[in-house]
Amino acid sequence: MTLPRTPCFRLDGKRALVTGGTSGIGLGCAVALAEHGAEVTLGARDAARMEGAAAEMRAHDWQVKTLSLDVSDVATTQAQVAEHGPFDILVNSAGFARHAPALDTTEADFDAMTDLNAKGAYFLAQAVAKGLIAAGKPGSIIQISSQMAHVGGQERAVYCGSKHAVEGYTKAQAIEWGPHGIRVNTICPTFIRTPLTEQTFKRPELVAWIEDKIKLGRIGEVEDIMGATVFLASEASALITGSSLLIDGGWTAD
Repeated sequence: MTLPRTPCFRLDGKRALVTGGTSGIGLGCAVALAEHGAEVTLGARDAARMEGAAAEMRAHDWQVKTLSLDVSDVATTQAQVAEHGPFDILVNSAGFARHAPALDTTEADFDAMTDLNAKGAYFLAQAVAKGLIAAGKPGSIIQISSQMAHVGGQERAVYCGSKHAVEGYTKAQAIEWGPHGIRVNTICPTFIRTPLTEQTFKRPELVAWIEDKIKLGRIGEVEDIMGATVFLASEASALITGSSLLIDGGWTAD
């Protein structure tokens, strides 16, 4: 009898681009990939924070580079990716939210969120895919989406819409780029403790709503996302594309 063997989770020899990788979820994803052998390029707008994160990672003897990148600037991002790629792995954690009641949404807020969360993410994935196809290489594209891509949420109408868009075109990209060996998936976290979410957890009524919705009874931590990132980046998920990995503590199980 020949026993099956678990596919490898190692990423040695792979080049990964992680946008939004200077803190929170993005930094956690970058660390996870570097721990498993990938050469990680951090892409972000804040050069000082990016260099600080890279220096801390290099102190662990991980392979880390930096790239000045504003995902909402499509033309510059595509040029940068073309120049510095191809990247075997993309983790796009660049995104943000401006929460407000739907009746109070401004056009400026709508445009800012959709330009980064939806439009920017779309063309970043396109740029990485172009580089892989030109090089004749397979790859894994991972969008950090949200549980709000599958449900609605109070004071989050535009954010929800932008993440629903990511889910839709991820499936279409997976269909088109599958024949090239390029997998496209999303990770959909629940509320995660990060520097950007500190203000959220200072509102007792909002915390009560969150804790009631998360069936496992706790708010998420960055570490909850890291294993999923390695899984989707590695050969362990070789037959997974066009899918959403929900890390939501049961939020969407209702």
